[in-house]
Amino acid sequence: MNQLIHDYNQLKYEINQRLNDFKNIKDDDLFYELCFCILTPQSSGFRADECIQELKKLDFKNKNINPKPILKKKIRFHNNKSNYLLLAKKSFLGISSKLNEIKNLNELREYLVENVKGLGLKESSHFLRNIGYENLAILDRHILKNLKEYKVINKIPKTLTKKEYYRIEKRFKSFSNRIGISLDALDLLFWSKETGKIFK
Repeated sequence: MNQLIHDYNQLKYEINQRLNDFKNIKDDDLFYELCFCILTPQSSGFRADECIQELKKLDFKNKNINPKPILKKKIRFHNNKSNYLLLAKKSFLGISSKLNEIKNLNELREYLVENVKGLGLKESSHFLRNIGYENLAILDRHILKNLKEYKVINKIPKTLTKKEYYRIEKRFKSFSNRIGISLDALDLLFWSKETGKIFK
């Protein structure tokens, strides 16, 4: 535990800068963050980001572009995910208005899970964190591995049901409160521990 707090203190400034970036996201980038989170399941976040940068250059949001050739080399399940991106583009106006309309964070996450094809609890939490919302757990393999290491959970579940996701999120929040490091900062800290980079 002492090592974790030491590591956090070493990276605190950089982590806080990153979290600040999320809070100051430009409206134009909300759509691309949604696309990024649709691409990340079972694919590298870094590769997903490379695809998003390409799509941005091509102005995918406003132009009639097929994302499949861009995703093909870098993203698993690129056929499905290409379709999910096109669906997200089609319905983004509605999604965007719900982001302003729904004030309860858990309700907003549920709305995304129910209405955006390709987003589960993890991806919806990831999207909301990346656009400045706080205190949602992004339970990917890096995070679960670290939660097990710090005995927050006894084992990594083979599948994450909704009930199990909420149970682990609650335990993660208690752990975060106990050691005095925010959930969002811990997420970036665990990620950097696994990948060597403070990313998103």
